[in-house]
Amino acid sequence: MIHVRALPGTPLSTAPLSEITEEACREVEIYQSAGLDGLIIENMHDIPYTFEVGPEICASMTAICAEVRRLCPSMPLGVQVLSAANESALAIALASGLDFIRAEGYVFSHVADEGLLNACAGNLLRYRKKIGADHIQIFTDIKKKHSSHSITADVSIVETAKAAEFFLSDGLIVTGTATGAKADPAELREVAQAVSIPVLIGSGVTQDNVQHYLDANAMIIGSHFKRGGYWANALDPERVKRFMEKVDELRK
Repeated sequence: MIHVRALPGTPLSTAPLSEITEEACREVEIYQSAGLDGLIIENMHDIPYTFEVGPEICASMTAICAEVRRLCPSMPLGVQVLSAANESALAIALASGLDFIRAEGYVFSHVADEGLLNACAGNLLRYRKKIGADHIQIFTDIKKKHSSHSITADVSIVETAKAAEFFLSDGLIVTGTATGAKADPAELREVAQAVSIPVLIGSGVTQDNVQHYLDANAMIIGSHFKRGGYWANALDPERVKRFMEKVDELRK
């Protein structure tokens, strides 16, 4: 995961886009040397998030993603734009040549820390068709972190997974309750057994627990790779290296 620094126009923004892009590219080189399988670019530092993402964010993310693609011509690359700017993410992915997006709020409404988020699957897939982006996969969070799911308390995570699959999700993402919080390995197994599409783990994977998530088709890792295991800190090359060394051992 590449958490790009706060983008122009956001409350914590302090750096010009050129500097933000250079830092993202340095992280790419660290991840490449460690042997990661793919990368996601995300505007994690644009707090507090809003559902009204402006054109300046789309333009900035497109520029950054295009440069990352230039450095990684064959690596699987994706993008997420917070918060729930899924159509913008598709447009960015198309313009910069990425392979997938991570989408929030795909099926069933929930209350996120930004407010009420309604399901978007129907509109999102129609938008993907309209812009000619059918080749870009959409991986979708289910019962996602940083959210209250009390309004769908009678809908299990397995039922949510089946609904997302029925609504043509390309893959499902299971998370813990917050960024860096570990997901439940039992939920991962239940979801994986209930659907025929890929299931990813979206939070909480560390060097110490990665062996519990080998049933996942992929793992999205951000916080663990940062100094002290905290998402907002700088990338720690040694943590990345040690993690991948353990993964390599587990793959043998």
